[in-house]
Amino acid sequence: MNITAADVNKLRTMTGAGMMDCKKALTEAEGDFELAVELLRKKGQKVAASRGDRDATEGVVLAKASADNTGGYIIVLNCETDFVAKNEGFVSFATAILDAAIANNANSPEAVKALTYPGTSLTIEERITEEIGKIGEKIDLSQAAQINAGFVYCYNHPGNKLASIVGFNKEISNDVAKDVAMQTAAMAPVALDESSVPEELKLKEIEIGKELAINEGKPAEMAEKIAMGRLNKWFKETTLVNQEFIKDSKLSVGQYVKSVDKDLAISGFLRFGL
Repeated sequence: MNITAADVNKLRTMTGAGMMDCKKALTEAEGDFELAVELLRKKGQKVAASRGDRDATEGVVLAKASADNTGGYIIVLNCETDFVAKNEGFVSFATAILDAAIANNANSPEAVKALTYPGTSLTIEERITEEIGKIGEKIDLSQAAQINAGFVYCYNHPGNKLASIVGFNKEISNDVAKDVAMQTAAMAPVALDESSVPEELKLKEIEIGKELAINEGKPAEMAEKIAMGRLNKWFKETTLVNQEFIKDSKLSVGQYVKSVDKDLAISGFLRFGL
């Protein structure tokens, strides 16, 4: 059967696959477009399987708020190379996945992968498999999360390698919210405040503090007290509300927020980076 250039171009438009791949698929399918699409999908699945052991450490991190600014969503879509990660088509693909997560209130990689990819009858997981076949790199939706609050602000660091979301108990100006979201992105807090630090992390820090004190020659009976002092210092460095505010070192982030509005409070945050 004669496969024309118009046929190949039509299949390329339908699938986004390469010209030679489309021609081979149409030839094998004897001009049946539906079968050709299925063959290309199978090629994608084959590529996905063969690249399963590859490292997908590049990619994009994107965050976006719901229309009413009460929900914030963040995803990490990984690939193998920075070249692909910076491609406009790859970023658009990730953005479409993020939009689907927002529209369906999905807050885990498994939940997002099960959604229908916008404008198709395929699941997002199936579209990722197709994209693997098209690009020839391992692609993985490694992270997807959501935060709800009275008001959320999303910050995407230039280059799409890092993003953060901060939730507040009430609506505030974007300038103030951005300050806190950028602080979160830059300073990588481990928790919101002391009470939200996991207990095992506290115990680990106490043990480290005690060991350091003993190694420095301090009496064993004083090591516990010294360790607790170091733990409090660690809280100030690693919990968001206690961190030194990067725009004014005289204030903690919590104090900065209260200086704007005494009733304002940070309710939570998310931060993901490659």
